[in-house]
Amino acid sequence: MTVLALDPAAQNSPAALAALLAEVRTAAARDGTTRLVSISLEVDALDPLAVLESIFEPDERHFYAERPAEGLAVAGAETALSFTAGGPERFADCRRFVADTLASAVVVGDQSAPLAGPHFFAAFAFFDAAEAGAPFPPAGLFVPRWQVGQRDGRTVAVANVAVDGAAATGEWAERVWRAHQKFRAFDYRSVASLGREPAAAGLTAHPVGAAGGYESAVREAGARIARGELDKLVLARAKEVAADRPFHPLVVLNALRQRFRDCYVFSVANGRGESFIGATPERLLRVERGAMLTEALAGSVRRGAGASEDAALAAELLRSEKDRREHRIVLESMVERLAGLGLTLEFSDRPGVRRLANVQHLHTPVRAVLPPGMGLLDVLARLHPTAAVGGAPREAALRAIAELEPFARGLYAGALGWVDARGEGEFFVGLRSALVAGNQARLYAGAGIVAGSSPEKEFAETELKFRAMQDALLPA
Repeated sequence: MTVLALDPAAQNSPAALAALLAEVRTAAARDGTTRLVSISLEVDALDPLAVLESIFEPDERHFYAERPAEGLAVAGAETALSFTAGGPERFADCRRFVADTLASAVVVGDQSAPLAGPHFFAAFAFFDAAEAGAPFPPAGLFVPRWQVGQRDGRTVAVANVAVDGAAATGEWAERVWRAHQKFRAFDYRSVASLGREPAAAGLTAHPVGAAGGYESAVREAGARIARGELDKLVLARAKEVAADRPFHPLVVLNALRQRFRDCYVFSVANGRGESFIGATPERLLRVERGAMLTEALAGSVRRGAGASEDAALAAELLRSEKDRREHRIVLESMVERLAGLGLTLEFSDRPGVRRLANVQHLHTPVRAVLPPGMGLLDVLARLHPTAAVGGAPREAALRAIAELEPFARGLYAGALGWVDARGEGEFFVGLRSALVAGNQARLYAGAGIVAGSSPEKEFAETELKFRAMQDALLPA
């Protein structure tokens, strides 16, 4: 990767940008390659979701993620470069694509600023193979043309251009220049009408699969656990929902971000009118400054009506032998998977309680320093899918899920996030989610089954988890 010592604020004119792109075009033509040019510009505070609203097109890809409680938000739209993969080597294939792209990339701007430089937004499905007609591939990466990110109180706008020997450099210079002018003096009034559009109404819902099918699957999972075939199995349900008018993915996002400030609120669009949207509590992996952070999140109970009931429920969760066993299975599976990479893991031997808007979970953070040469995607390949969303032992659990669930998971419980030019990034798990297309949505929710699990209680837990998306699809 070539980092040019140019100040994009000082060089921010169509002529200067055209000269830069023309120089890259000459090199690309000489080598017969396509080169990524990434230009980062720090700007005054912006709301990335408002920016995405201003450039949203249903036939263009986008990626959005926000964790309000941490001051993190990032949006990317349209496609400069993309890559898909499938099969057992999908993570390794994606890592090679990232490395090959960065080897010839040209970047401009302060790369030390948060969320600066080219980002590879990624969505890995739960399984490494996809069913025919799936809306998303088993692994999909894209570098957006336009990106705005906010972290630690700083906002950075990024423009990415794929330049080959035939690139219209003058046209792209104009587009990048106009985008930077827009981001430096953003007019929120130009997109304020989105929130005033009529919301979807007349919501109807019906389960996917036969009546009583989930309880039957839980009983079958319990029988396999009793026979020693499994220690834990996560079984999910799906609901089909329809409304009297199309759902707008960004209206749904706005509803989620208001309610779930401690979660990752996200939307991944495939550019064909389908978006995977949700508010997930679970960080899968974060790599920053040579260290990785993940977490075991398993075992749950509802929130209380007041402080006393809330605390009583949390204490009950901490004492629950069934929930502590479920949590321990997830943690031990994660430790075993990461130990295979030779990592020295740091974590507490006693879980804490993580409180969300409508549920409480047992929670254990896990940290490790990464050795030189080990990247985020190397660790991710070992972690995904964790026992928190699949089960243990892993391979037996994956086979059981495919047999017992009457639908394809797709991105549900998949790994969503990004890798940057330093090999750092952040991934979360696609939970509390829905696949939205037009006026139709498929909602997903799951529960962990261990010895002693009750089919009725697990069904009730999934109903509680469905509420997050149901309320966002039809806000009051």
